[in-house]
Amino acid sequence: MDQKALKELIDRYIAVSFSVNKKAEMMIKSEIGSDLTQDQHYTLRYIRQRDECTSSELAEIFGVNKSAITAIITRLTDKGLVRRTRNQEDRRVIYLTLTEEGVKLFEETEQRIYSLVESFITKFDQEEIRVFINTYEKLSGILTEMESNHLGE
Repeated sequence: MDQKALKELIDRYIAVSFSVNKKAEMMIKSEIGSDLTQDQHYTLRYIRQRDECTSSELAEIFGVNKSAITAIITRLTDKGLVRRTRNQEDRRVIYLTLTEEGVKLFEETEQRIYSLVESFITKFDQEEIRVFINTYEKLSGILTEMESNHLGE
């Protein structure tokens, strides 16, 4: 590929990536509402999928330091959405689970987000959606690998 064509593709990627991310972020935030931040919602989502996890696991998955996760978990615990439970064998380990209220709020919020995504994803045919998601997952894998290689330097 010549440099001019490559530059044009890079410019298009940067422009569309910025546009889609900003618009999607704004629309998802609107669906989440004022009860939660996006980080709090994604934290609830991860805990719900796992049933329980630790702050260290969350910090690793989200690529942030443990103090950032501790602040999110403290706010979610204060809101009555997350429960901390100490491991009986190793008291240093604290498991995080959703309370009934946390499950309820998460499921209500998640349903609104699903409806939002459904409203635009159904504008594509099934093959377009499949190819897009496969490509997006491939991009995610490439970025994860590049991040791992960068951190290992």
